[in-house]
Amino acid sequence: MSKKPLSFTLNSRETAVFVDPGANLLDTLRRGVGDLSPKYGCGQGTCGACSVRIDGALHLACLTLAETVAGRAVETTAGLAAGPDLHPLQTAFMEGFAAQCGFCTPGMLMAAKTLLDRTPDPTRAEVIEAISGNLCRCTGYEPIVDAILTAAGRMRGRVAG
Repeated sequence: MSKKPLSFTLNSRETAVFVDPGANLLDTLRRGVGDLSPKYGCGQGTCGACSVRIDGALHLACLTLAETVAGRAVETTAGLAAGPDLHPLQTAFMEGFAAQCGFCTPGMLMAAKTLLDRTPDPTRAEVIEAISGNLCRCTGYEPIVDAILTAAGRMRGRVAG
């Protein structure tokens, strides 16, 4: 099988790569483009470590065919920061010790950003639901939930503690 050209927008940057037919988006991002921020976890769509946003919607990159993102906008955690300025979610995760080993963090951040774009003032229950597809073995989830709520408050213009 011969490789096929694929063009899409990655973190607001036009990107072109050649992919094997049937290649998944996770391998394309990591090996083809060099964006190592989505993590390879289970490879079966059950852990959420590979979560990315496609046209603003949350997707599991390990289960997404790369060719389906042609002409679309893909966001990874590598695109959250604006230069040296971290996204409020990244800052809240760092300050709240919501990233211990860090393996689940990219998927958690993508799920949280998707929630906050849709629901700027989420309840604790909505945050828990939004990250329910992401497994974490280190934090016990409470620091993650607290960090998302803190970021939500900051993004609305008030500091939440």
